[in-house]
Amino acid sequence: MVVRVAFLAPHYPAEMPRFVRALAEQGAEVIGVSDVPVAQLGDAARYLSRYVKTDSSLSDEARAHAELLPVLRALAPDQIEAQWEPIVLLAAGLRDALGLGGMSRDTVLGFRDKQLMKERLAAAGVRVPKSARATPGDELRDAVERIGLPVVVKPIAGAGTTDTFLVRDRAELERVVASVAHVPALIVEEFIAGEELTYDTVCVDGTPVFDSVAQYFPKPLESRTQEWISPGQIVFRDPHAQPELAPGIALGRQVLAALGMQTGFTHMEWFRTARGEAVFGEIASRAPGAKLVDQMNWANDFDVFRGWAQAFLDGSFREVAHRRFHVACVFKRALGRGRITQIVGLHQLRAALGPHIAEEALLPIGTPRRDWRNTLLSDGWIAVRHPDLATCRRMMQTIVDDLKLYAE
Repeated sequence: MVVRVAFLAPHYPAEMPRFVRALAEQGAEVIGVSDVPVAQLGDAARYLSRYVKTDSSLSDEARAHAELLPVLRALAPDQIEAQWEPIVLLAAGLRDALGLGGMSRDTVLGFRDKQLMKERLAAAGVRVPKSARATPGDELRDAVERIGLPVVVKPIAGAGTTDTFLVRDRAELERVVASVAHVPALIVEEFIAGEELTYDTVCVDGTPVFDSVAQYFPKPLESRTQEWISPGQIVFRDPHAQPELAPGIALGRQVLAALGMQTGFTHMEWFRTARGEAVFGEIASRAPGAKLVDQMNWANDFDVFRGWAQAFLDGSFREVAHRRFHVACVFKRALGRGRITQIVGLHQLRAALGPHIAEEALLPIGTPRRDWRNTLLSDGWIAVRHPDLATCRRMMQTIVDDLKLYAE
């Protein structure tokens, strides 16, 4: 029997066509649903049996739900899926309304609303930072007073580090109050000192059938506030072979159970303190962005998109995780404004790291710089892999130090 899947936003973000491709290659009929003209679907269009364009924006959950419900009822999909954070609740609400399987809207809300997720996890005995819900202005000030400085302020339903701020003193608090005035709902969290890592999984019925751990260099909160930083991240070859990662893996599995995860991708961030304690950060019921899924593929020499599609369609995961390489990815930010005018050190880098380069995707000369505050991918990236962790870290640092992009 062919499974009919309605996939919301099959073209965006950039990884989405690969999820659609994997579903189609595994035999599913994929109906694309989005709010852009069909000409903007790009590579995703070739894998769709049909396309539904909405008049309302998919990010307007109430309007999109009302518009799509009769359309999807007539098309009779077996499942509705979204892998883009802002629309996972729309997909879940449509599943509920049509009586389809998959996680309910209430369950997905526990992965989307950062305060609700912490309340549910705390009730289950999970170590979470102290936190409070707030609106901009006096509520935000009161929440900071209750929790105590330093704190992290971010949107209650945000993704990545957009509108996320570290507040260390009263002067910073007032600057942040002004900066987040446009955000309707916020969460104020206790600041956790330590390294920041991920625990990413593909689950079947709540049990990870594949998992991966990555570490950020430096912590995202630091890299998003300093333009000169070239952010890096390493996906570890085999997280189960590194004892220091065990507390984070155990925490991740506790979180999945407490929040009622079923089948699909998850992306969790956690902190490792100087004492080795694992402290929960946040979790989403979708795949990670910023090249982490590609790094999983390069680490394991397999196709995790295909494995996810197998899990989604029939509850299996037939891809074999070979656990061969540590994989580092460095995102470069050009110095200056305007268009890329010069790339320094690239030829030497290719000569030194050539066989270990998994992907090179720097913006070409003449291309306008991206706004580093609004994109995790910066002005391009280079990914490298090696079976030895120390060597992989040295290669990552070489890219950070020796490769320069200039713009004017």
